[in-house]
Amino acid sequence: MSKADEIFISNCKKILTQGFSTENEHVRPRWPDGAFAYTMKRFCVVNRYDLAEEFPMLTQRFINFPAAIDELLWIWQKKSNNVHDLGSRIWDSWADETGSIGKAYGYQLGVKHRYKEGLFDQVDRVIHDLKNHPFSRRIITNIYVHSDLHEMNLYPCAYSVTFNVTGDRLNAILNQRSQDMLVANGWNVCQYAALVHLMATSTGFKPGEFVHVIADAHIYDRHIPIVEELIERPCFPAPKLVIDEGIRDFYSFSPENIRLEQYEHGAKIKGIPVAV
Repeated sequence: MSKADEIFISNCKKILTQGFSTENEHVRPRWPDGAFAYTMKRFCVVNRYDLAEEFPMLTQRFINFPAAIDELLWIWQKKSNNVHDLGSRIWDSWADETGSIGKAYGYQLGVKHRYKEGLFDQVDRVIHDLKNHPFSRRIITNIYVHSDLHEMNLYPCAYSVTFNVTGDRLNAILNQRSQDMLVANGWNVCQYAALVHLMATSTGFKPGEFVHVIADAHIYDRHIPIVEELIERPCFPAPKLVIDEGIRDFYSFSPENIRLEQYEHGAKIKGIPVAV
């Protein structure tokens, strides 16, 4: 069993047995048939993954790692807010007729800001500081920009990353306001763990610890039977993350350069309903 499996199973069991139900509360999300989408939830779940030990990947079911990396690079490398720049269709529900999701996600990372050291966007500033001021306590990105929320088709869920160096290790904290445990947990964990690896490779560090802070970790009512079945499935050892050697520029990575080896997994879950 991978560490990611162990953490996921523990979190889901606690949500189902000790969580708070939002049934009959005033909630925003709805199912495609118009019914309110209620959840079982826990407040402030904190998970720690030692990337020097293993790569955190769920194995009870298939996670489309290439698509997850494609989305990560769409946000952090292309800094795009248009689904036409993305290989998958996962953002289509939030895109307008031009493919835009508004001033969200990659758009915010790509906006340039003036610092005393020069003009940087948020990703370039992270890379600059890790190379020049690695022990700074100010290496942070934030895409939850209140003045632009009215122009975002979806408010950011994973909204802030704090990078921190200890010795020769690069660590990171992902802050997430909300997480659909079934649909998004395995996806987000492997994405941002991979981001730590890519940033470390680009700036001369080794990957350290990835900490995931989730303010509202929830399981939707119609997902409960699926989660109950999933957490009883057999698990497998963590796969190995492989990044092609010789690439040191963050903007030169592509999904083809980043892959998993020895990834054993259970069957893919098809037809998961998504609340919007």
